[in-house]
Amino acid sequence: MDVREQMRRIPDFDRFPSVDEMHAELDEIAARHPGLVRLRRIGTSRLGEPLRVLTVGDGPRDALVIGGPHPNEPIGSLTAGQLAWRLCEDAGLREELGYRWHLIPCVDPDGARLNEGWYAAPGDRRRYARHFYRPAWADQVEWTFPLTGDGYTFDRTLPETEALIGVMDEVRPAFVYSLHNGEYSGAYYYINRDDTVLAARLTELPGLEGIPLHHGEPELPGATLIAPAVYRSPGGARQAEIFGAGGGSADYAARFGALHLITELPYWADARVADTTPTSTPYGDVLKAGLSAQRDLIDTLRPAMDAVRRDLTVRSPFRRSAEDMFDTYRKFGDEWEGLPGADRPATVAERFGNRQTLHMRRLRFAGTFCRMLDAEAAAGNLTLAVRRERARVRELFEGWCDEAEEESGGRPIPLRGLVAVQLAAALVAAEHART
Repeated sequence: MDVREQMRRIPDFDRFPSVDEMHAELDEIAARHPGLVRLRRIGTSRLGEPLRVLTVGDGPRDALVIGGPHPNEPIGSLTAGQLAWRLCEDAGLREELGYRWHLIPCVDPDGARLNEGWYAAPGDRRRYARHFYRPAWADQVEWTFPLTGDGYTFDRTLPETEALIGVMDEVRPAFVYSLHNGEYSGAYYYINRDDTVLAARLTELPGLEGIPLHHGEPELPGATLIAPAVYRSPGGARQAEIFGAGGGSADYAARFGALHLITELPYWADARVADTTPTSTPYGDVLKAGLSAQRDLIDTLRPAMDAVRRDLTVRSPFRRSAEDMFDTYRKFGDEWEGLPGADRPATVAERFGNRQTLHMRRLRFAGTFCRMLDAEAAAGNLTLAVRRERARVRELFEGWCDEAEEESGGRPIPLRGLVAVQLAAALVAAEHART
């Protein structure tokens, strides 16, 4: 299989598709290939949206591709669509891979609709933050699989998660691919096996599209590194308990002995994310400064929440997400305390990544808070507290956007390159899982 040729064939994109456009693409694929594909409804979202899966191929193994497990991460919707077209139009590729593929472009359509305000301008960081939505942990499809262990039990699965569980139980996949992306990081992966051969193959792919690997801080404290920018899959009872959530798709895929892969790709590229040059600053100082700044963020916005809490009348998803952020961001910061290696010099990538984490959380938190208060204003609830804090948080948001743009300066990555890497990772991992 010529993976580079498969990557070269990815077309250009200038935007992410809306939920309606994703449904339309599924319908078009099914209409063009009626004898080859099966398109069916596997469930219904919390707001009544159909959840559909497209199945193509007749190999002896099954592969499940999950797009949009977090609604602010829509690269996978394009990837799932491109993979579906490629499999339908290339019989040789289907036969060589030897799978029945089950492709879901967007498993959280309710959340995706709340992000559509920036889908048409994916390179605009300010617009992204203004229209950003990410559910509270216990409302995320990726993190609400049933889980029991170490004295912790989670059984509050969402309808969308139940739909995924139903497909997995039905087909017992050999390969599960959850399509994710970051914001201002490098490219990195999670796999659920200490497989250095697969890890090495995966690390080669981003560079083919000029996307740097992530050599800064890991997304999760204490993450196990298998190879450069390839980590052991997160999950398990300990992580779930910290955030009051459930297991991940990797936890559930383990029931079938499946290879599970997550590909995380950024929207913006900056060479500093891959720069391992030591700096003159101890890593412990970088970490301490970052944690202090993140706690200051919570302390800055908490008075605003306290001021408006009694006046809030709209049970919007933005309110639930904002309230969750106060708790989870504090807990998440505590998990970084006491990690080894504090005395060594921090690298350029670690120092840069630490600042980007702060910018990410400022813009996510303040953007969500603004949307929460905008929902109150749209409902006619313009109390003095709502008006005052809405203006104050909006001012903070704009200032934090200015600061993030001044410190970052990276280029938006062409969408076709991001899709090419995600699609290539699917092909490489599927081929590897077959051996």
